Amino acid sequence: MRTLPGLGAALAGLLLAAPSAQAATVDFTGAVNVSGCSGSVVRMPSSRDHDKALVLTNGHCLERGRPIPDEVLVDQPSHRLFDLLDGSGKVVAGVHAARALYATMTGTDIALYRLNDSYADLARQGVRPLTVSARRPARGADIRVVSGSWQQIFSCKIDQFAYRVLETGYVTKDVVRYTPDCKTGPGTSGSPVVDAASGEVVAINNTSNREGEQCTANNPCEMDRDGRITVRQGIGYATQTHWLAGCFAPGNRFDLNRAGCLLPKP
Repeated sequence: MRTLPGLGAALAGLLLAAPSAQAATVDFTGAVNVSGCSGSVVRMPSSRDHDKALVLTNGHCLERGRPIPDEVLVDQPSHRLFDLLDGSGKVVAGVHAARALYATMTGTDIALYRLNDSYADLARQGVRPLTVSARRPARGADIRVVSGSWQQIFSCKIDQFAYRVLETGYVTKDVVRYTPDCKTGPGTSGSPVVDAASGEVVAINNTSNREGEQCTANNPCEMDRDGRITVRQGIGYATQTHWLAGCFAPGNRFDLNRAGCLLPKP
């Protein structure tokens, strides 16, 4: 059989392209049920398979109680239990945290745990991590909010970035606002917000305005640069995660003083 010139190279290119297309398929891969919240097993752009795995959720899901305004907690003891899911949403492993590396509700809403298990250990149990994007997401991006607690995936877009979101005494900055299609609710806090094109985590779901109240619990409001307040009933919000990608050195070593780390410090 005669082979056309360049056909072999073209086929090789298609084979190489297949993994990236597969990686962008959004299912329950990496999703975590966190006793009343959701979360995800994540790796940073520099993480390696032998590194200890990380679990990401909201600061207000911290087991000892939510941090108070202006509080930043670093390297705390923890034995938090996580149920880890495979791509189909089946619980395939239960693991305990080794440490709570970081938690705050100041400017953002993040809790980050380190496990005793490595990514390679979890892979043998059918668990694959999601990668945290080092880039700021784009307005209009197609996203999926993946709840390990509800075992439900919400589909919508990034509508806009709110300058500030206020809820009781807490203030978050540069917040992802969803289009109305993502009807998140209690139990979806901490869900990874996954960019549908790249398959990477770009934010963490953290709140929504349920009753149309202004700046109260479960009824966040927006404040613009001029101090004007806007209430958007039924709309959900997420805190960006590219802030933390620069906080990790090789070996998944967490360092708040590392150049490019944007997380609030104690």
